[in-house]
Amino acid sequence: MHTIVTNPILWADVPDVSVIRVGSVYYMVSTSMHAMPGCPIMKSANLMHWELVNYVFGTLEDNDAHNLRDGKGIYGNGSWAASLRYRDGVFYVAFSCNDMNRFYVYRTADIEQGPWERSVIEGLHHDPSLLFDDGRVYVIYGNGDIRIRELTEDASSPLEGGLDRQLFETDREGIGLRCEGCHAYKLNGYYYLFFIEWPNVGHRRRRQLVYRARSLLGPYERRIVLDDDLGYRNNGVAQGGIVDTPEGEWYAMLFQDRDAVGRVPCIVPMRWEDDWPALGEDGKVPEKLEAPQPRSASKPLVISDEFVYGSNKLALNWQWNHNPDDELWSVTERPSWLRLATGVIADRIERARNTLTQRTEGPSCVGTTLLDAAGMKAGDRAGIVALQSSFGTVGLWTGENGERSVAMCVRGEDGREEIVERLPYESERIGLRIEFDFRDGADMAVFAFSADGVAWRTIGRPLKMKYTLDHFMGYRIGLFNYATREIGGFADFDYFRYAKGGDVG
Repeated sequence: MHTIVTNPILWADVPDVSVIRVGSVYYMVSTSMHAMPGCPIMKSANLMHWELVNYVFGTLEDNDAHNLRDGKGIYGNGSWAASLRYRDGVFYVAFSCNDMNRFYVYRTADIEQGPWERSVIEGLHHDPSLLFDDGRVYVIYGNGDIRIRELTEDASSPLEGGLDRQLFETDREGIGLRCEGCHAYKLNGYYYLFFIEWPNVGHRRRRQLVYRARSLLGPYERRIVLDDDLGYRNNGVAQGGIVDTPEGEWYAMLFQDRDAVGRVPCIVPMRWEDDWPALGEDGKVPEKLEAPQPRSASKPLVISDEFVYGSNKLALNWQWNHNPDDELWSVTERPSWLRLATGVIADRIERARNTLTQRTEGPSCVGTTLLDAAGMKAGDRAGIVALQSSFGTVGLWTGENGERSVAMCVRGEDGREEIVERLPYESERIGLRIEFDFRDGADMAVFAFSADGVAWRTIGRPLKMKYTLDHFMGYRIGLFNYATREIGGFADFDYFRYAKGGDVG
């Protein structure tokens, strides 16, 4: 039985992938930065169809930055480049958090249900990879200056008197971004360290490298094992690890920058040649490949939601922008509606707590909601957002005397919301919609509203979406409500309806 695999396997922001196989099941973890809950765990039977099954943590830290109360937040920080490993019935996820200057290790016997046990080690361990080696545990990490540190048997803390040293330095000449993104393995009598680097000569794109050695401490040989862009804008497919099938075939799971939609995972066939991994087909990442894997049902990464829940718990597909205030949202207070209440004053969408988000997907997608503004107070703003640093919003604004208007806004030069178009609107209910077009790097979003859900009117102007490193995340679509004058109001959302593919506009 064969499965046709199409790259990218997920056309959405699932960066820094780390994949393992346990029996016949594959698991994958990804970076989540300022989105909470964090470190999503995905499951697959065939390396193509992935299903969200869990998160490693609900919130990472409880402080003003993570709670979006310090005026800045942790955009582009939070959890980075997690390493997923399995040994003797225990799953391990390890990552660094830049804003906390800490290295975290989480452990569980049940990756799909938890609970997770957490350990914290002070100091950054940039782009780490755990390596279990004959009863000893190491983390290998760094950018250009590659280091190794020995941990205790349960990986919970540094091993007293254990290894803690530089392993080697990677090339500097002709390199803009030196080696990082380590994935470490011991196979075939060798130690293999997978890295990416970004040269500033030649193709000038991210590429995949492997260092190998017979001994853990070297000396290491180096080889470029993949330098290809899958035909997309000279953006290299690189960074990730390798996994074998029960039948003994090998694949690399890497990712590619696809501009505003984010960093998308790709599967690459791999074989061994003279104990070196050889990636791709004639050095290229195939758009389609035939893999001898069992068929499985495709589970959507982004979902529609009518908010019909038996308890105050959301579907796994939703993530909050920063830590939520769980006292200020509900799907049970008004059954089959999402209620977002205000508890703090904010001056822009980036500082609005309890913005509920999902990913966007290529090649195109559209999200629609119905907002009931009856509970909003003077100065409240509620609606739907295309969220990144260069954001765009469409929603209802409530005036001082209860008058309403519908406004489309973008990020202004000072970071605040700049009104592109604002129109009077009398009704308490309004349909809101954003259409995203990621085809061939178009990266445009169009905003619209409707009084009856049938006739739609575009508002403002199309947003040219930009992937910027201050957020370091692909565009998200989100529902929001925040107060600019007084707290205590609320906005109700009847549904979120989503569709992907096809033409937009």
